Amino acid sequence: MYISFSNTPATGDGTRGGSGARVSATVVVLGVVSLLTDVSSESTAAVLPLYVTSVLGLGMIAFGFLDGLYQGVSALVRITGGWAADRSDQPKWIAFIGYGCSALARIALVFATGFGALLAVITADRIGKGIRTGPRDALISAASDPSDLGRSFGVHRMLDTVGAAAGPLIAFLILFLIPDGFSTVFVVSLAFAVMGVVLLGLAVPNLRPRADRAARTQAPRTPFRWRSLLAPELRRLLVVTGVLGLLTIGDGFLYLLLQARDGFAAEFFPLLYVGTNVVFLALAVPIGRLADRFGRTRVFVLGYVALLAAYLAAAAPSFGLASTLLCLVLLGVFYASTDGILAAIAAMVTPPEARATGIAAAQTVVALARLIASTGFGVLWYLLGPTTAVLVMACGLAVAIPVIAVLLRRKAGTTS
Repeated sequence: MYISFSNTPATGDGTRGGSGARVSATVVVLGVVSLLTDVSSESTAAVLPLYVTSVLGLGMIAFGFLDGLYQGVSALVRITGGWAADRSDQPKWIAFIGYGCSALARIALVFATGFGALLAVITADRIGKGIRTGPRDALISAASDPSDLGRSFGVHRMLDTVGAAAGPLIAFLILFLIPDGFSTVFVVSLAFAVMGVVLLGLAVPNLRPRADRAARTQAPRTPFRWRSLLAPELRRLLVVTGVLGLLTIGDGFLYLLLQARDGFAAEFFPLLYVGTNVVFLALAVPIGRLADRFGRTRVFVLGYVALLAAYLAAAAPSFGLASTLLCLVLLGVFYASTDGILAAIAAMVTPPEARATGIAAAQTVVALARLIASTGFGVLWYLLGPTTAVLVMACGLAVAIPVIAVLLRRKAGTTS
């Protein structure tokens, strides 16, 4: 794979001043920041299911609540973070606050014991994620050519996923060498979080989308207006992502099902995260390029087809290692086809002066829906058993996918 770089932000008409580069250096640096931060967060997330159920001795309903909190509490502040970035025209420093909040939560995690402390730490960490995500994605949009948004987000998600794969691998190595070494995992997580914050502060330029646009066009700055979020295309996207989010099972549940079905040792549990993230890493850029050419909404819908197939692979009887690997591959395809692609779609259907808020709105709906889905799925697991619960969610997703495809096709010209 060849990627060329440029420090020149994209202009409003999709051109770059004298540069044929496809991916801005700013995007790459933001990707490295996310890489370091994901090593931190995913090393913790990879041991969280075992830590909660084995060390703390909590049941699946409690884990479902914590998993939903991990997935969805960031929704409480995502729009606030996007609004602050758009209102102040300072997305870098709003993102910095978010990254810093998560780093502080990592310090508390080292000393946290018990359900209540863990609840507080997860809440603080996810609030930091909620604050930073919209402003960071707005920086990526501001530094990218509009015609190559899928590629830019793909490159960012590729680097992000290097960290998401390395984090669980580090957790696995620590637990392999130090049985019950959860506290060591948490200390290593803190170190990587601090490195990400420092890199963001020192190496990412302070792009100001509204000021830069006004300077290029010699026009007054366009103020942020909440009604910019009322565009029909964005509203339709929010409905779609909400429905699909309600039918998305947290990875931790699927991995616990795979472990129970296949009976592998607990210390290998973090490698399930590694497998999914390696596939995501390999496919993020190619699928981003495919989305730019084939249509972002089409690729987005196909990602949920892959998720449906992953549900069926997890619920099916085991035929050895291959069945586990198939599930991990399908999950990796799902994330590569939806994560960055959703941000790219939201960026294109939101006016520039409200772009961070528009992206954050879409991500907020996803986070809230997944919070509800994880909590509800924990109850389904308890009442019906894991296999039946997964099949119930698969049936819902199978019904939703063709309906969603029709809804998005109605405005394919604006979102593809």
